[in-house]
Amino acid sequence: MIYLTRVENFNAAHKLSNPGWSKEKNEEVFGKCANDNWHGHNYELHVTVKGNPDPDTGFVFNAKTLGTIIKDHVVEKVDHRNLNLDVDFMAGKFTSAENLAIAIWDQLTKHLPAEVQLHCIKLYETPRIYVEYYGGK
Repeated sequence: MIYLTRVENFNAAHKLSNPGWSKEKNEEVFGKCANDNWHGHNYELHVTVKGNPDPDTGFVFNAKTLGTIIKDHVVEKVDHRNLNLDVDFMAGKFTSAENLAIAIWDQLTKHLPAEVQLHCIKLYETPRIYVEYYGGK
């Protein structure tokens, strides 16, 4: 089994806020992330697929094609957008890094050929904070 990772970057704004809580409770739990005027991140997205190398190409999957899939189905939808307001696949979801990673997984799995499997979504929200998602719920 070989693992191939493609890295992409995007910038997006969001706000972490539970509408069932008071402003004070949201600020206590989420701090600056509950700012009414939003806040942004320079995200770094690592998408890892796995499979066996194709005997004709030596590739598990063409890295350029993987990049195109990521750009078309994720980056173009989230880059320089507000995750709470502008991103269709985040509608009605809490915009934590954890939920964003799951939503990205869901966006990508339906566009990959059967011979490769999505192995991991690693999403850096900051250089010191990232989440990893390996599928399943």
